[in-house]
Amino acid sequence: MTPTATTTGFLAAAGELLERLEATQDAALDAASALCAEAIGPGGLVHVFGTGHSRIGFHPMVELSMTFHTQVVGANGQRQAMFIERVEGLAETILANFELRPPDVLVVFSAGGTTAVPIEMAMGARRRGLPVVAVTAVEASRGSRSGHSSGTRLLDHADVVLDLCTPPGDALVRLEGIDTPVGPGSTIAAVALANELKVRTATALQARGALPPVITSPALVGDGRSAALFDGAYAEHARRLARVLRGAVPGAAPVTPLRSIEEDEEHAGQ
Repeated sequence: MTPTATTTGFLAAAGELLERLEATQDAALDAASALCAEAIGPGGLVHVFGTGHSRIGFHPMVELSMTFHTQVVGANGQRQAMFIERVEGLAETILANFELRPPDVLVVFSAGGTTAVPIEMAMGARRRGLPVVAVTAVEASRGSRSGHSSGTRLLDHADVVLDLCTPPGDALVRLEGIDTPVGPGSTIAAVALANELKVRTATALQARGALPPVITSPALVGDGRSAALFDGAYAEHARRLARVLRGAVPGAAPVTPLRSIEEDEEHAGQ
């Protein structure tokens, strides 16, 4: 039976979880990695499928052109994503979709913190009066050349910097005889910091009596309560987002749907 975490912070709880995984999953990991090696070695693939976690809570500004990494080569490939994130001016185009103003906050994630889009997202948020939290690898960022015409880095435009504490190059493991280390640490570090941030935010909101609905599994509270919490959280998120989306006016009359192609063809023949 998996023990229940007794710690109050996410970082400590995550550390306990990792220790439990190391203590119990060694044989399974050996077996799974052997299967993966047997597939990849001869030129095959290890296919991975998953379903995403809820995004209700913080508001993600997700630009698929820079985050859709399912394709490595070809259309929507990594070359394009790496090019796009270096394009100056794109951040302001993204921000133009929103009516951002205090008391909002913008959290910007960028391990390197030297490419144009995350830097200009922070700059644009500050121009709009928003405090900026940067999540970046401080040592790596300061040791790299800025890719922005200003010569600045993401951390230069932040009110608070959360340091990923990953080394230059990000990878944590060196293999004997190989000069290219493997195993990036920024992913788990970013997830840990993000969840710790959410837990501490929830704690502060609870202390003020201002904690919004939190979605919870039916396994914990039952189907009815879980559904009610989801609906409540969804409605609350939609209400808040309506204030932020440019052109969204609460209480406005619904937009008349566009006619279908079939309707257009029908009217054309009349």
